[in-house]
Order: sequence, then C-alpha cells, then structure tokens
Amino acid sequence: MSDQIFAFGLGIGTQNNEGNWLEVFYSAPSINVEQSTLDALLESTNYEGGNSTLVLEEGDLNRLHMSLLKAGNIEQAELASRLKASTQPVVLCVLATNEAPTNPAEAYLKLQLISHRLAQPHSVVLDGMFGLLINTAWTSEGPIDVRELADRQLSARMQGRTIEVFSVDKFPKMLNFVVPTGIRVGDGARIRLGAHLGEGTTVMHEGFVNFNAGTLGSSMVEGRISAGVVVGNGSDLGGGCSTMGTLSGGGNIVIGVGEKCLIGANAGIGIGLGDRCTVESGLYITAGSKVAVLDENNQVVSTVKARELSGQSDLLFRRNSETGAIECKTNKTAIALNEALHAHN
Repeated sequence: MSDQIFAFGLGIGTQNNEGNWLEVFYSAPSINVEQSTLDALLESTNYEGGNSTLVLEEGDLNRLHMSLLKAGNIEQAELASRLKASTQPVVLCVLATNEAPTNPAEAYLKLQLISHRLAQPHSVVLDGMFGLLINTAWTSEGPIDVRELADRQLSARMQGRTIEVFSVDKFPKMLNFVVPTGIRVGDGARIRLGAHLGEGTTVMHEGFVNFNAGTLGSSMVEGRISAGVVVGNGSDLGGGCSTMGTLSGGGNIVIGVGEKCLIGANAGIGIGLGDRCTVESGLYITAGSKVAVLDENNQVVSTVKARELSGQSDLLFRRNSETGAIECKTNKTAIALNEALHAHN
C-alpha cells in the first residue's frame, strides 16, 4: 500500500428511506494524509485500503480517537471523540487515490475539499458525479429525497409544522457546508457546494459561482462564474456578465480568466482570457466571433476568430460604435501579437 492517501474525512451523513446517502457533511476534511494517520485508520476501523466509505459506531470512534492521538493528529482525534455524540450516521470516507467517485459520500468529500480551499478546481476527478447524486429538496428540516418530500410535508402539516423548501437540486448551498475565511457573499443561495472562493473575494447578491469553479484570490463577482471556470487573483466580473462553462465556448477551448482582468457589466466570454484583459460592457465574445485586431495606431492589421486570441494577455475587447465590429487592442506591437497568435502553428 502507498505510504500516503489522497484524502479522508469524518462526516455526518443523511440517508433516504432506502438507506442511500443524500449528502455527507465533513467539517474538517484532510488531503495528502501521512502514513501515521493512514496506520491509525487501518488499525482502529474496518478500513482495509483503497477508496472506501464506512459507517462508524461508537466503539469504532473510541478506537479511532486513541489511534489518531497516538499518531499525533490532534484535530482529527478530537473530531472523532466529538462525533460519538451524533444521533446521525457517522461516515468515514477514505480516498486512497484521486479517481472518479463511486458514491455520494466520495463526491461530497471532493466537493468540500474544493470549497475548503484544500484543492483547486480541476484538481480532483469528478467524472460521473451527477449520476451518483440524488435529486434532493433542501429544506428547513434538512435534506429530503425529493421522492419522499410530499409525505414529509403532509406529516409536518399534521403536526402543525410547515417545511420550507429552499431549492430542489443535486447540489446544496456551499455556505451550509463551508464558510471560507476572508469572503463576503450577498446571497448564499447563489454559491453551489464545490465552489472555490479565494481570500478577499466578494460575491454580490446577483453574482453566481458554480461547482468546480471560482476565484483564486481577491475578486469582485457581480456576474456568473459557470462550472469549471477559474478566475485569477485581482480580476473583477461586472454586474450581469457571464462566462461560458468550461469546454462550452467552442471546440477544446478551456474558459478561464487570468489575473487583473475586468469583464464589464452584461458582457460575456466564450474564450479564455490571459492576464490584464478587459472586455467592454455589453460585449459578448464567442469562440467564433470575428475580431478586428488593431495596432497602436488603431489600424486593422488582421481579422481573426476570437478563439485565436484565447488565453492571450493584455487585450482590450470593444465594439466599434460606428460599424458594430468587434475590435481588439493590445499594448503589444502588431508584430509581437502576430507572432503570439501563430506560435502554435
């Protein structure tokens, strides 16, 4: 067996009436765990290696607490001891390797690794995750399998209670699971679990951040960060702007935003931006958009499809107010830009 495991978490899970996991809350997941902790898991639980999800009883938690103390992992030892008081199932999820999840407990661990900033977007394998997650009603009484919701609502009404349904989705609010340090969020319903919000990020009320996406540093988000899109430090997304989801912009283009970029209000991108790029308010650029490249004298030196500019730095995209043509200016010389565009040829 390897002397290190990819990740593990002790969590509290919720199951439906059939015993299937709806979700698992991991308060302190760990990544790249050392041999001593791995030994503690092997000697005190039924974990036998590989990627595994186990339900722990009080005796298991007692043994795990002592083993983790012996291993010097004080944080996880204290958590194991505290979870003995749980009236809900206690879950141990161990990921020996970073492979596609095989059950909801594994998927939730990976999503929370991202939201805890222990892993960046695209660094954990999430292939096939949607097929594992159960469509869930997120309610004032916790998560409920949507197929069981009507019966639960009737039972609550008979007892004089009303169950408020906040959303029906396979993903919950991130903030109900993780609140990273140094962020501000205007509306928690607009941040899905699995989002990565860097220190110093503010997401205003109309901003949105999907799973496996987000910011790596300080950013102001008033627009939409779609699934898979990563925004670099110091970049701002103006009100109502949009980023196409990864791989949806055209062909094999990965949509991302570099550092110190500005996407204006109601603008949008279907290409990646390098560092220090600006997109004029109201301008939507798709991979196939024709763009007139201007030199330092505002003369057109070439017309290209926007995908050829994807990932380039120091670009200003604007729309000509007279002709309506999309134009691109750069602080590079026309010769330098032309060389950059054709460097892959």
